[in-house]
Amino acid sequence: MSSGQQLMADSPACSSTDHSPLAKKRRLELVGDGEGRVGMEVEEEEAGGATSSSSSSNNYENHDKAAGGVDISSKCQSETTSERQLELCVSSSTSDTCGINATTKRAEKQKPKQNQGSGDDVSTSSAVEKEGSKRPEKRNYLDTTTAESQEASSSGSSGTTTTTNNNKVSSSNNNNSSNNSTNNRQPEGNSSMTGNSAAAAAGGDIDESLYSRQLYVLGHDAMRRMANSDILLSGLGGLGLEIAKNVILGGVKSITLHDTATCGLHDLSSQFYLTEADFGKNRAEASCAQLAELNSYVRTVSHTGPLTEEFLRQFRVVVLTNSDAEEQQRIGKFAHENGIALIIAETRGLFAKVFCDFGDNFTIYDQDGTQPVSTMIASITHDAQGVVTCLDETRHGFNDGDYVTFSEVQGMQELNGCQPLKITVLGPYTFSIGDTSKFGEYKSGGVATQVKMPKTISFKPLAQATEEPEFLISDFAKLDSPATLHVAFNALSCYRKAHNGALPRPWNEEDANSFLEVCRASSSAEVDEKLVLQFAKICSGNTCPLDAAVGGIVAQEVLKACSGKFTPIYQWLYFDALECLPTEGVTEADAQPVGSRYDSQIAIFGKKFQEKLADAKWFIVGAGAIGCELLKNFGMLGLGAGKGQIFVTDMDLIEKSNLNRQFLFRPHDVQKPKSMTAADAIKRMNPEVNVTAYELRVGAETEKVFSEDFFGKLHGVANALDNVDARIYMDRKCIFNRIPLVETGTLGTLGNVQVIVPFATESYSSSQDPPEKSIPICTLKNFPNAIEHTLQWARDAFEGVFKQSAENAAQYIADPQFTERIAKLPGIQPLEILDSIKKALIDDKPKSFAHCVEWARLYWEDQYVNQIKQLLFNFPPDQITSSGQPFWSGPKRCPDPLVFDVNDPMHLDFIYAGANLRAEVYGIEQVRNRETIAELVQQVKVPEFKPRSGVKIETNEAAAAASANNFDDGELDQDRVDKIITELLKNADKSSKITPLEFEKDDDNNLHMDFIVACSNLRAANYKIPPADRHKSKLIAGKIIPAIATTTSVLSGLAVLEVIKLIVGHRDLEKFKNGFANLALPFMAFSEPLPAAKNTYYGKEWTLWDRFEVTGELSLQEFLTYFEENEKLKITMLSQGVSMLYSFFMPKAKCSERLPLPMSEVVRRVSKRRLESHERSLVFEICCNDVDGEDVEVPYVRYTLP
Repeated sequence: MSSGQQLMADSPACSSTDHSPLAKKRRLELVGDGEGRVGMEVEEEEAGGATSSSSSSNNYENHDKAAGGVDISSKCQSETTSERQLELCVSSSTSDTCGINATTKRAEKQKPKQNQGSGDDVSTSSAVEKEGSKRPEKRNYLDTTTAESQEASSSGSSGTTTTTNNNKVSSSNNNNSSNNSTNNRQPEGNSSMTGNSAAAAAGGDIDESLYSRQLYVLGHDAMRRMANSDILLSGLGGLGLEIAKNVILGGVKSITLHDTATCGLHDLSSQFYLTEADFGKNRAEASCAQLAELNSYVRTVSHTGPLTEEFLRQFRVVVLTNSDAEEQQRIGKFAHENGIALIIAETRGLFAKVFCDFGDNFTIYDQDGTQPVSTMIASITHDAQGVVTCLDETRHGFNDGDYVTFSEVQGMQELNGCQPLKITVLGPYTFSIGDTSKFGEYKSGGVATQVKMPKTISFKPLAQATEEPEFLISDFAKLDSPATLHVAFNALSCYRKAHNGALPRPWNEEDANSFLEVCRASSSAEVDEKLVLQFAKICSGNTCPLDAAVGGIVAQEVLKACSGKFTPIYQWLYFDALECLPTEGVTEADAQPVGSRYDSQIAIFGKKFQEKLADAKWFIVGAGAIGCELLKNFGMLGLGAGKGQIFVTDMDLIEKSNLNRQFLFRPHDVQKPKSMTAADAIKRMNPEVNVTAYELRVGAETEKVFSEDFFGKLHGVANALDNVDARIYMDRKCIFNRIPLVETGTLGTLGNVQVIVPFATESYSSSQDPPEKSIPICTLKNFPNAIEHTLQWARDAFEGVFKQSAENAAQYIADPQFTERIAKLPGIQPLEILDSIKKALIDDKPKSFAHCVEWARLYWEDQYVNQIKQLLFNFPPDQITSSGQPFWSGPKRCPDPLVFDVNDPMHLDFIYAGANLRAEVYGIEQVRNRETIAELVQQVKVPEFKPRSGVKIETNEAAAAASANNFDDGELDQDRVDKIITELLKNADKSSKITPLEFEKDDDNNLHMDFIVACSNLRAANYKIPPADRHKSKLIAGKIIPAIATTTSVLSGLAVLEVIKLIVGHRDLEKFKNGFANLALPFMAFSEPLPAAKNTYYGKEWTLWDRFEVTGELSLQEFLTYFEENEKLKITMLSQGVSMLYSFFMPKAKCSERLPLPMSEVVRRVSKRRLESHERSLVFEICCNDVDGEDVEVPYVRYTLP
C-alpha cells in the first residue's frame, strides 16, 4: 500500500504532453499536506465511515439545468470561473447543493430577469430552454433542456418496437438543444425495447434503497443528471456488454444497444449473456432482455439499423466499440458539431484503447469527488496578505489554488458567507486569502471550508486528436507504449481493408510482419517494432478480464459525460497486459481454434494454457460486488472447467442495496444466499465450469470445512472481503499453505489490487494502514463541534439504550449464573451493569406504550436540557480560563438548552422513534401514529431540573480518559452491589421478554436511522452545528462504504489478469503488478510487488514464507532438545496462539509437570481446548538464543500431528 501511494505521489499527473489543459493543472487531490503537495491514498473496501465535518453544501458540482435551471458553462468559455458564473450557481436540490449565502442571495436577484415571459421558477425547463435556444448548434453536454418529453415512439420506417411498461415514473426530458426537440425516436432499422422507464427524472426521487452506496460516490444531483441522459452503445461484444452492464447499473435514463453483427462461437469467450442458443441472432437483440433485468429504472432498447445522423441526434453520449475507422470519423465529426459526447473503445488481445471527446465546452463540477475540507481558525491578519492561521497547529489540508469560504468568524464579519476566495498556501498551518485591510478587525472563531469550483475544458474532435494525440498514461513503466499503440490501432483498419476485413492470424509471423509494414507506411513516427509485432500476433483474440477492466473505465467516462462529476480522460488512454503471456511465447499451432467457446482466448494464450485454466482450483472468498465480478471472469475464462474447481463462500443474504453493484443478483433473489445464487448465475453463463458454493464465514469456527486439506488442494485464493480481520486471516492461511493470494479492495472510485506470490513477495499483513482517527472522549461527551461528533454520540446512545442495557437484562433473565460472572469483573463494572439491569427490569420497565412515550420524553429532557444546563452551570458562557482566554472558544462551542415543542417535527421524530424502539425492546405493541404520540407526550409531567454543585465534568482528553479508566479500576461499593442483587431477586420478573436491538441502517421501516438522525440533529441544535440529512447521517453513523459498479469492474478485471499470470506459471516479480486506480481523477498506476523481507540466523536467510518442519509426536522436552541439537537454538519461550506453553522463567514445578508431556497434550491442557480431528498440524511461535546467548529471530514451527 505505502509503496503504491509513494509511486502515485511522485508520478507525473496524467498526460505525457504539455498541450492538454488538464495536463497543466491536474492534481492528485486526495491527500494534502497543507503545503501544496498532494498524494493519493487508496483505502480498501472496508475503510469507510466518517467524512469531513464540513457540509457538502459548498460543492458547486451540483448546478446544472435540471437542478438549478441555469447552465453556467454557457456563460463561461475559459477554465477560470468568473464572478458571473458564481452568480448563476443556482440549485433547487437538497444536501448536495450550493449553500454559500452570498452566492445564493446574488442568484436570487437574477430570477426576475431569467423568468421574463414565464411564470415558472428559474428551475423550470422552460426558463432553461430559452437560454439553450440561443446557441442551437453547440451546447454543453450537461444541458438538461426539457420541453415536453417525447419517449421513444413506436416505430421507424421499416422496424417495430416492443415495449413492456413497468409502471415507473417516466423522466420528461429531451437531452439535446431545442432544434432537436422533435427527434426523440428510432427512425430506422429494427428496434426492440425492454421497457424500463426512468424513475429518477429531473425533480423525481432517486431510489435510495437501491442506489444508496453509489449515491455516496456521485451525489444526488449528479445522479439526477444521469437519469436525464440517453446513451447509445454500438457493439455488443464482450467489451460493449461490460460497458452496458455498468452504465445500466449506474442509473441513466435510457440506453440503446446497437449492433449489426450476429452471435458466433467467438463471442462466448467474454460475452456472458450469449449462449450457443443465440448463434445467428443479432447480439444486441439477444442481450437486451438480460441487460434490462439489471435495473428496472433504465429503459433498455435494441437497435439494428444504421446509425444515421437523424438517429444520433437524440443521444447525449455515443459509445462505439465495434465500428470501423470511417464510421468513427463520420460519427465523431457529427457528434462534436452537435454537442454529443463521443467515446470510442476497443480491446484487441491484451491491448486496449479509449478515446473521449466531450466537446468544446465541457464543465466539470467536481474534479475529484472528495469531501470539502474544513478547518478551524485561530487568527486572520488585517493586512494586504490576509494570513489565516489554523487552530492548535492543525493542518488545514488545503492546496494552492483552492477556493474557500468562511463562517462563524467574529469581528471580520465580511468573510462570513463571502464568495469563494482563492487561497495561497503558505505552510501546513497557514494560508493567505488576499487583502483584508478593508474588513473589520478579527476577534475570534471561524471555520474555513473548501469550495469545489466548476472548471470548463475543451476537447479536440476525433480527426484533430488523432493527428495531435494527448495520452493519459496508464502505466508509468511504459511511457513510450501509447505512441506505438496509437499507430497500431489506427493501422489495423488499413490492414483489415487490404485483407477483406480479416485480422492478422494468431501468432503468425508472416501476418505480423505484414502488419508492421502497414504501420510503417501509415505513420512517419518511430514505433516500437517488437510491440507492433506482438500486437499483430494476438489482436484477433479476446479475454474477459481485460474487457471487464476497460468496460469499467469506459462506463465511468459515460457517467462523467452525463453528470459533469469527476475529471474525464483527456483524450487517449492505451493499456496493455503483455505480462500475462507465457515467457516462452505461444506457437502458431498452439493458438489455432479448436471449435470451443474459448477459441478467442486460445488465440492469445494457446491451448496448453487453456488446459491449465480448466484444471485450476481457486477459492473466491466473498460473493459481494467484487466476488460477483471475480466469479464472472473466472467462469468466462474457463477456470475450473476441466479437473479444476471454483470454490466460493459468503455467509450473507442478498439485500436490495446489493443489486446496484452485485450484478449476478436480481430483485427476486433478495434474501437468498449470495454464494449459492452467484454460483447458479455463473453456471448459466458457462455450464462447463465446476462451482462449489458455501454459506460460511472464513475463520477459526469454520476450519473444519476450510481445513488444511481444503487449502492443500487449492492453486490460489482471490479475496473479495469487506473487513480487515478476515483479510488478515486469509493472508495467514495462504502463507501457511504457501499458495498465492490476490487481494482486491475498493472505496468509491478508488481501488487497489495486491498480488502475493509464495516465496517471493511480502504478504498483505506486512504493511498496515494507519488507524482511523478517533473522536476524543471529552469532545464526544461535552464539546462536539462537528456533525460527526453528534452522530457518533447518537450511535452510542442507541447502543447503550436499546442494545447493551437490554442485552444485560436479557442475559440476567436467561442465565442463572450471570450475576456470579458479573461479580468477577474488574473495577466498578459489576455495579454499573447490575444498576442498568435494575433500571431495565424494575425502575424503568414500561407496562404500556404510554410508558414508552413517557420514557422517551424524559430521556429527551435529560439529554437536551438537563445535561446542557449542568454543563453551563459548571462553565458559564462568559467563563474565562486561567490564561485569560474565553473558555467557550476555538473547538468548544457554547451550547443552549432546547425547549420541547411538540409541533417541532424533529422533537416529535425523537419521541416517535424512541418510544417505538422502547416498545419493541419490551415486546409492547408499537404505535405508528404521530398524532396519537403527540397527544400522549403532552400528558407527560416533566420534573424541574436544578443544576447541582460538585458535578465533575472533564475538559481535556487526558482527564476524560483517566475518568473512563475508573470504570475498570475504581473501587467497588460492595454493599450497593449486594443491595441491587437482593432487589433483583425479589422484584425482577424473570418471565419478562426483552429483545436487544441490533442496529440496522438499511431497513427504512425499523426506525433505527430515524432515532439516530433525530438524536444527532437535536444535539447539533444544542451546539449550533449545521444538521445532517438522513442520507449523510446514514453514511457516517452506518459507516457505509461508498461503492460503484465501475470501480469494482476495473479492479476485478485487473485482479484476474494477475491470476492469469499465476496460472501461466510466472514467478519473476517483474511480471506482476500491484495496481492502484482512482477513476475520478482519472489515474492508474502499477508497481512491482515488494519482495518479502529477509532475516538471517547463523548466516541462513529466511522470509515469512519459511518455517521449521517438525514431525510429532514429541514430548515438550524432546521438542526443546530437537532445536538445541539440530538447529543450535535454545528455546526461551514457546507459544501456540495466545497460550504460553513454555518459558525460561516458568516455575520449576509447572515446568517439570509439562516437560514429559506430548506436545499435543501440553496444548490441550494450557489452551483448555481439544484438538479437532481435522487439525493436521499446529503452529508454534518460538523465541530463541543462539550459542552465544544472543536473541535471534527465527521462523515459526509447523508441528505435524501423527
